Amino acid sequence: MTAASAPAGRTARHGRSARLVHTAAALRDLASGAGGPRGVVMTMGALHEGHATLIRAARARAGARGQVVVTVFVNPLQFGVGEDLDRYPRTLDADVALAAEAGADVVFAPSADEVYPGGEPQIRIAAGPMGTLLEGASRPGHFDGVLTVVAKLLHLTVPDIAFFGEKDAQQLAVITRMAADLNFPVEIVGVPTVREDDGLARSSRNRYLSRAERGTALALSAALFAARDRLAAEEALRVRAASAGHLVQDRSAALAALGEDRAAADARAVACAAAGPPHGPAVARAAARAVLRDAAELDPPLEVDYLALVDPTDFTEVPDAYEGEAVLAVAARVGTTRLIDNIHLVFGPPAPGAAGSGPECAATSPVHPVTTPQGPLGAPR
Repeated sequence: MTAASAPAGRTARHGRSARLVHTAAALRDLASGAGGPRGVVMTMGALHEGHATLIRAARARAGARGQVVVTVFVNPLQFGVGEDLDRYPRTLDADVALAAEAGADVVFAPSADEVYPGGEPQIRIAAGPMGTLLEGASRPGHFDGVLTVVAKLLHLTVPDIAFFGEKDAQQLAVITRMAADLNFPVEIVGVPTVREDDGLARSSRNRYLSRAERGTALALSAALFAARDRLAAEEALRVRAASAGHLVQDRSAALAALGEDRAAADARAVACAAAGPPHGPAVARAAARAVLRDAAELDPPLEVDYLALVDPTDFTEVPDAYEGEAVLAVAARVGTTRLIDNIHLVFGPPAPGAAGSGPECAATSPVHPVTTPQGPLGAPR
C-alpha cells in the first residue's frame, strides 16, 4: 500500500502505516495493541534521525503486539519571551511519514486548544530546585512548562513506557524525577544521543545554521570529546603508574639528566599519576573550556551560555574529588540559534596509596587541539 492509497487519516510508507489523530477522543478510540505495552515518544515535530531512533527503541520494547504513539505538539508553555516559538518548524506531513517508517502506529498531533482547553493552565507542575539550574537558569519557567505538558500527554496517551533523548539530559532528569515523585505508572527510558557524521548532536534547530555557523557549532561536541579523551588519557596514565611503581620517578630524573626532555616528561606524568589523586573533573573541565575559549574567537563566534560538570541525579556541580558518573553539559549560541549538548563521564577512585601531587605535577599532560573545519581548537597557550 502506498501513501496515496492509504485510508483517510493513515499514512503509509515502505510497507508501514501510522494513523494520524488530532483529538484525545480519537486517540482513546484506538485500542492499544493486544498483549503488548504501549510506548510513547513525545516530540515537537520537525522529526529527524534522532527522533527515529527513539521511535525504533519504542517499537523494540513494545514488540509486534504492542503500540507505539508519537506525539507532535509545539508546547507554548516551554518557550520564553523572545524565544523561537513562532519560528519553530512545523512539518507534520513529513513527520508522520518518518514516524511510520520508524515503526509508529499512531501520530497524535493535537492543537493547543485540545491540550489546553480554555487557555493556559492555571495550575502547573513546578520543576523544583533542579528546574532552576543550567537550562532552568537560562530559560526561567522552561521546565515547569515541560513537566506540565509531559504530565498532560502522559494522561492523554496512557503509556506503559515513555522514551526521551539523552541529548536533553536535564529534561530527562526532571521528567524521571516527576514520574517517581508523583507516582506516574510509567517507565521512563533514556535513549542515547544521535549525532551527525561530523559529531554535531542532531537537533531540529540545526536547520537554522548557515554553513559557517555549523562549523562553529561543532565546537560543542568537540569540547565534550576533548574532555572525554583527556579523562581517558589520565586514566591510561594511572594504569601505567599502577604497574610502574616508584621506579618511574627515578627514570624521570635520569632521563632529564641525559637531556631526554620529552621522555622525561612522559615518565614524570606517569610518576605524578602514581603519586597523586585523580584530577578527572578538573582536567575534563579544562579540556572542554580550552576548546570553547578558542571557538569564541571564530567567525561567527560561539557565545557560551554555560559549561557544567554535574551530578546526574540533581544537576548540581561536582567537586574535583568527585567519583562516579557525571554529565558534562554545554549550551551556546551561534548567531541566533541556541544549541545544547552533553556527554556522560565516569570518574574513578584514587589510586591505592595516593598521597597528593606537588606543583611539578601540574599540567603534565597537555590538552591536545581538536580540529574543526575552521582550524584547531583547544590548543594549549
